[in-house]
Amino acid sequence: MTTQQASDAELAGQPAAYWTGIAYEALIAYTRARQVEKGYTQPQFWLLRNLSENDISPDGEGMTIPELREAMASYIRPEDDLAAEAEVLLERGWLTRDAEDRLWLTEEGEQARLNLARNAPAIRAALHEGIDDADYVTTLKVLQQMIRNAGGTAA
Repeated sequence: MTTQQASDAELAGQPAAYWTGIAYEALIAYTRARQVEKGYTQPQFWLLRNLSENDISPDGEGMTIPELREAMASYIRPEDDLAAEAEVLLERGWLTRDAEDRLWLTEEGEQARLNLARNAPAIRAALHEGIDDADYVTTLKVLQQMIRNAGGTAA
């Protein structure tokens, strides 16, 4: 599909599922490429976030790889190998592993999480270039309504 010469009427007839899929792949690829340039992967960042009591983890308790995979089920990609990503973070000293195979965030890992999170505003700014906040909000509201219309839950 192309939008280079498409009128508004033609665009209105195009399938949202196609365009949301294309957008998803492009946004994920862009985000992951910027993160790799900074020396980490998106799954590594997610591991740090899910193990931090200052972020996603409600209690800062350690978790096994299967527990982490379950916690990330709504956003992890099929190609993401959490065990391999965790090994990198263990080698960096950002995680430790206990006798029950639970991963725990170290103080160095918490500092790394904070440092890596500082990259997000620049990534967001690049992706939002030329899009004002009102248009962005309208787009999200439209997508949420389409999700509800399809029987899904838009949180």
